[in-house]
Amino acid sequence: MTVTGLEAFDSTVQKTNLWLKDIMIELNTDDRHHAMIALRAVLHTVRDRLMLSEAVELGAQLPLLVRGIYFEGWHPAKKQLKERHKDQFFAHVTHYFRNEPDVDAEKVVRAVFKVLAHRISEGEIEDVKHLLPVELRELWPEPIVAAG
Repeated sequence: MTVTGLEAFDSTVQKTNLWLKDIMIELNTDDRHHAMIALRAVLHTVRDRLMLSEAVELGAQLPLLVRGIYFEGWHPAKKQLKERHKDQFFAHVTHYFRNEPDVDAEKVVRAVFKVLAHRISEGEIEDVKHLLPVELRELWPEPIVAAG
């Protein structure tokens, strides 16, 4: 069924809903708004720590609607953040949840990282991970190794 009459828009809405559903499952919630805030918070927090070229490469792999969320409010000329510790990263994520003071930022980050790892190419995820400090790399799920 078409919602907008434009296949590209209908497709990206469907893909975005799948991403949000995955995040909701990981966070054990039925709150779509919470899942959307989680996605935005983590994407923005990661984006602001990447070099310009890598930020653009990651964005290119996102569905159209998620890409819009990712690039929302971005200032590419601004210097990338160089914070080295998880707590600093979590503080940025928590800022997006101003109305939910008890949010578990680590759980949110791990959930979104898991969905990104599932939905984006392994090569791109590896590129992103290796540009982040070790403490942040540890938040990503371990790659699934096929039994052989």
